[in-house]
Amino acid sequence: MPKITYIDAQGTSRTVEGETGSTVMEVAVRNGVPGIEAECGGACACATCHVYVDDAWAEKTGHAEPMEEDMLDFAFDVRPNSRLSCQIRVRDDLDGLVVRTPARQG
Repeated sequence: MPKITYIDAQGTSRTVEGETGSTVMEVAVRNGVPGIEAECGGACACATCHVYVDDAWAEKTGHAEPMEEDMLDFAFDVRPNSRLSCQIRVRDDLDGLVVRTPARQG
């Protein structure tokens, strides 16, 4: 199972195993990772699962689709590497993925 590292705004790191096919958001929620609120449950209808994808992983995770970009408009402190974690599917080639959570969710 691929491992994902979540780093919060204070720098605390948590590495958990994610099930292939689930989303980065679902993995965070299942493992009690703080900083991912996921109010809409992964429907891409809010911005409360906003993360910053580590630059080394940006190409592998891909770019936000238009609907995701629209939802990111509601997030705080959006950056070029911002993504909604509900839109990133866990795959074997994402083993070692690093994402950071913002200080505040939208």
